[in-house]
Amino acid sequence: MKLRIAKQDDLQTVVDIYNSTISSRMVTADTEPVTAEDKLDWFLHHTESRPLYIVENEAQECIGWISFESFYGRPAYAKTAEVSIYLHKAHRGKGAGSAVLKKALNAASGLGIRSLMAFIFAHNEPSIRLFQKFGFSEWGHFPGIAEMDGHRYDLKILGKELKEGETF
Repeated sequence: MKLRIAKQDDLQTVVDIYNSTISSRMVTADTEPVTAEDKLDWFLHHTESRPLYIVENEAQECIGWISFESFYGRPAYAKTAEVSIYLHKAHRGKGAGSAVLKKALNAASGLGIRSLMAFIFAHNEPSIRLFQKFGFSEWGHFPGIAEMDGHRYDLKILGKELKEGETF
């Protein structure tokens, strides 16, 4: 498994993987599929220091992606980032999440990130367990902040302070 910087040609694959999570109401607050055009600005806002990575298997097939995004857009938060991990449905629940999160954590320390956060629905227990396994703890809880299909859902922010030179 390896990471590479996403190219614009990868955007449709990124969107397809993202859209495959919407119906579960477990991963994203989008309620309808998005298009590559919808996500183009998001894609273009990724930089060398806040990249979008494609996760490839040994056959160089995309099995998922990792996104780092700046938190809150103010200079004082420059060393803080949000991480998002999305896996192709064929690779979910098979241990790939641990391998990908490990890659994300190792990449983050090289990007000047000191504080890493993940925004996860409180009912998404598999993702919460995954991040906790790597030392993330709850930094915030927003009760009933999301509404989908007439139901309200809590959002948790999990965070981890990275130590310089730390590897996973």
